Amino acid sequence: MSLDQSSIPGLGKGRLEALTDGIFATVMTVLVLSLSVPVIASDVTGSKLSSEVFTDIEALWPNILGYVLSFLLLAVLWISHHSVFHYVARVDRPLLWLNTLFLLTIGFLPFSTALIGRYPQVQVPVIIYGANIIATSFCMLGILSYSARNSLLVVPEHDRRVVERIRARWRTGPWIYLAAILLSFLNPLVSFAVYVGALIFLVIQSSFGFRHRHRTGDNF
Repeated sequence: MSLDQSSIPGLGKGRLEALTDGIFATVMTVLVLSLSVPVIASDVTGSKLSSEVFTDIEALWPNILGYVLSFLLLAVLWISHHSVFHYVARVDRPLLWLNTLFLLTIGFLPFSTALIGRYPQVQVPVIIYGANIIATSFCMLGILSYSARNSLLVVPEHDRRVVERIRARWRTGPWIYLAAILLSFLNPLVSFAVYVGALIFLVIQSSFGFRHRHRTGDNF
């Protein structure tokens, strides 16, 4: 008699969610390491010291902005992942590997963030950062599509709009980031600005989705 994959030891949904939460927590913490405290010569004092500290901090604005954007992106991704797995009844091996691939793209984000933070005016870091977000978005879509197609997702009728909203969010995003990558051939800083605008919109959109779910009584 064959065993259903969901009954095989080690394939529990709880363990997958625990691993995912741990990776997200680690990556969100590591992100801040791309920011370095300015070091000023010890013989500089008074108003000159204040001026040099301010100048050095001002030079860090791309790093700080990159950190904030990536942290918020991770927050939206975590909320989407948590929302999807709220409806996942069981997991199988392909879903485990899809989730692992998703975590792989998440783990790369501190590097791509540090790269674009240091060289926002250079095309290659801008492309790498955009490609990282596109890959992450496709993985999120893959998890959702595979779960729905293989009856792993059990969504009550009144919650179907929630899942469709998540699907639309990560289906639209890659096209925006692809457009930003193409714009980098004209001016990488314009691409950086598009990333900023897209991620701000993503956070606002996710926030409204959360408020809708809260009003309907869901616990996420």
